[in-house]
Amino acid sequence: MAGLEPAGGSLEFGGKTVLVTGGARGIGEAAVRAFARAGAAVVIADVDVQAGEALAAALPGAVFVRTDVSVMAQAQQAVATAVQRTGGLDVLFSNAGIQTYGLIEAATEEDYERSLAVNFRGHVWMCKYAIPEMRRRGGGAIVCTSSVQALVCQTSVALYAASKAATLALVKGMSNDHAAEGIRVNAILPGSVDTPMLRASAAALTPADPQATIDTWGRAHPIGRVITAGEVAQLVLFLCSPKASALTGAGYLIDGGLTARVPVSLKD
Repeated sequence: MAGLEPAGGSLEFGGKTVLVTGGARGIGEAAVRAFARAGAAVVIADVDVQAGEALAAALPGAVFVRTDVSVMAQAQQAVATAVQRTGGLDVLFSNAGIQTYGLIEAATEEDYERSLAVNFRGHVWMCKYAIPEMRRRGGGAIVCTSSVQALVCQTSVALYAASKAATLALVKGMSNDHAAEGIRVNAILPGSVDTPMLRASAAALTPADPQATIDTWGRAHPIGRVITAGEVAQLVLFLCSPKASALTGAGYLIDGGLTARVPVSLKD
């Protein structure tokens, strides 16, 4: 436990241990930084060793563990690392995910396995091992990253959308199973968020000008822009805090109004 006790015990997450998957970059990184600022001891789980270790080194009370969430044993090790290093686990932000594109008729077995393994099975394994540790703590909070595409989706993302919809159903089921134990389980459903994954998708579609594509996606949101990772992180912290003590079993949109807009415009 030496060196991992969070500074500022009076802060909102002081004395709490938080595990963030996909924590090295993007939404995960923003959440790691926000939890650390709020006083938590943070365990960063990711496959990106270089980025994960650099982030952990920059934050007091943080530690990195290389984790492929689709592998049960590695999910177990990530939770075990949190428990061994800090004595328990209070919060799981199960955020690791990948973006996949393609029509179902072109899907391969590998496409299917990769999409569902990371975007859905990863939540299953992480929660499988996190929940017993939270029970020992007398409760806890879990947030799983789903997507606005669990509800409405663009073209060529059927597998991705299915994995995100399955995540939302998983959250609802687990919330019923564990509410009486003081374990709350929620999902976030982001729209387009400015992350390395979004930028990689834009670059793949329009290599000559990926920013133009990102700007176009942003204009589809009523707020007129894509969402920042920091904005998503603030929602995650709220859902994991005592302020959200009555919230469980739901999916929370952070989509800049995207799903509120019908794609038909009337003249002024």
